[in-house]
Order: sequence, then structure tokens, then C-alpha cells
Amino acid sequence: MSTLNNLKLVVSKRHQTVSPVVHRRNKLVAKLHEQIELCEAKQAGNAYAPKRLKTYTNKQTGERMTVETVKRVKEWFWISDSGKINLAIKYGAKTLMLNKKSKANCIELNSGEELISTLKALKTDVLNGALDEAIAEVSTATREGFGK
Repeated sequence: MSTLNNLKLVVSKRHQTVSPVVHRRNKLVAKLHEQIELCEAKQAGNAYAPKRLKTYTNKQTGERMTVETVKRVKEWFWISDSGKINLAIKYGAKTLMLNKKSKANCIELNSGEELISTLKALKTDVLNGALDEAIAEVSTATREGFGK
């Protein structure tokens, strides 16, 4: 009991839920991190192959098994006809609208280094809430698609 007497004891309750806005931000940040890892691996000449656990049921024995498989990561960037790199930010399967006035949905970049630095900058911007409106738009459109 002497150890408890030396520690600072407080009354606290752990929050079980995170606000939907923060949850969406964290989801997009995780995907941006995957894109950064993919770009850095491509630049170094390596293959980026993150692992994930997949559970399936064996049809012959009925036993549930978990195996480690390679997760497929789709690139958000491509080289345009002009030779520049275009980057589209995706939330799920939908592309985010980056500017409503010009209806721009891609970022044009010159090099791979610029692509990586832009992805890192976007990651911090998302954490600061810069794309919250675009994420909410795509999220509500996706949710409404289920309510048919």
C-alpha cells in the first residue's frame, strides 16, 4: 500500500468514442502515410508490400484460419500526357474535390521528391483540419448511396 500512497490518484473516465471528424481525419492520414511509404519505396527501387491479417474459413474442416497476406495499395498518382505527376487525394474510392470554384481534383507536381514532400505537407494539413469540408462531402455522399 505504500506505493499507492506515493502516487497521484485521480477520478477519471475514459472516453470510448472519437468524434466523427477526428475519425475521418485519422483514416485519411493513415492512407496518406501509405502513399508516402509507397512513393519512398518506389524512389528507392523497392517494392512496397504492407502485410495484413486475413481470416477465412476452411471449407473442408470448417476451421477458421488467419493468414498474413500482402495488402494491395493503389497509387493515387500518375504521369500525365505533359510529363508531370498528377496526384489525386482519395477518401475511400472517391476523389476529394480540392477547390470548389475551379472544380480541381488533382495536384500537378514536377518530380518524385516534390510528390513526397507534398504528401507529407498534406498529412499535416489533414491533421489540422484543412480538408474536413471535402471529407465530409464525400462521406455524406457515400452514406447516402447506402440509403437507396
